[in-house]
Amino acid sequence: MGKVLVVFATRTGETERISNLIAEGIRMEGSEATVKNVKEVKSEADLKGYDGYVFGSATYHGDMMQGMKTMLFLAEKAGLENKVAGSFGAFGWSGEAPDRIFGTMENIFHMDMVSGPMRLKNSSLGGGVQMAQDYGKQIASKL
Repeated sequence: MGKVLVVFATRTGETERISNLIAEGIRMEGSEATVKNVKEVKSEADLKGYDGYVFGSATYHGDMMQGMKTMLFLAEKAGLENKVAGSFGAFGWSGEAPDRIFGTMENIFHMDMVSGPMRLKNSSLGGGVQMAQDYGKQIASKL
């Protein structure tokens, strides 16, 4: 049984809802999931002790939220190489944040990424609940 940390940055609460659904999917597969607001990650030590990581942010003005950018700078020092990982995010129009987070985790941190980032406009639309839970299951099954 693995341990996964899900960290989110949100403006309206939707990215937080998605993070909790991803955590449900992880737990459905028998792994542990801890969900944290990006504001709770104060140092690289707060990222230690997990087998997998899922980072998510709302897209705001075509980019991830500043709190997620700051947290990624901390994560770069946390030794996350080869850890299982994924990214996600909510968006209104464009949805670039999950892609940028995914690229950072894959190309800078050299993490073991799932198939791609998960982008949802809203968890309650178009099967979003199932998609988020399935993403969590995919993370857990890769551990």
